[in-house]
Amino acid sequence: MVADMVKFLLRKYRAKEPTSYAELLNTVLRDNQDLYPVVFCQAIECILLVFGVDVKEVDPRKHIYITVPNLGLTCDAVQRGGQGLPKAGLLVVVLSLILQNRDHIPEEEIWEALNKIGLYVGREHSIFGEPRELLTQVWVREGYLKYRQVSDSDPARYEFLWGPRAFLETSKEKFMEYLLRVSRRAFRSFPLPSAEAVMEEEEGALSQSSSQADLSLCD
Repeated sequence: MVADMVKFLLRKYRAKEPTSYAELLNTVLRDNQDLYPVVFCQAIECILLVFGVDVKEVDPRKHIYITVPNLGLTCDAVQRGGQGLPKAGLLVVVLSLILQNRDHIPEEEIWEALNKIGLYVGREHSIFGEPRELLTQVWVREGYLKYRQVSDSDPARYEFLWGPRAFLETSKEKFMEYLLRVSRRAFRSFPLPSAEAVMEEEEGALSQSSSQADLSLCD
């Protein structure tokens, strides 16, 4: 049920449409409406941490919600014209690691952290693709990250820093507020889909090649 709600919220995000408490009850939960509080809380945590999509209530009286990029990051709009599964959740993780390491972090520490959530250099992932290419090429090219050689390192070692676009779209203050907002348990147990089960095709919202992803860890 949590996975179904995540899929539904992702469709709303792609379509840039609001949703409501009533719609979520009648469309997603149907005969399990008593489970709404638990399912909704787990779904919005999953969509925030994995996909970098924030669910905000804009009308408390009618319980109307919108889905927006977390922390103002627009990297998903840049990539493939906004198609494909959102990747901003991983960018948030990387930028957070940099911030927590006094604004620059050795490359090997990044991979050590990402290995713990199931991402490995050279191994294709159904949501994020090949992670090293994403970090060292795509997000560097788009200006979200800087990837540079550590001064005087021999043999050469590299490190990551925030790029100019990250500073333009968000701020360290917003990130600190975000890190305080999400529970430490949730951030450590990043609910990353495993890429073995099949995510239902989103009617034109997700590109067909990227619509296969397992949301079982969000259940």
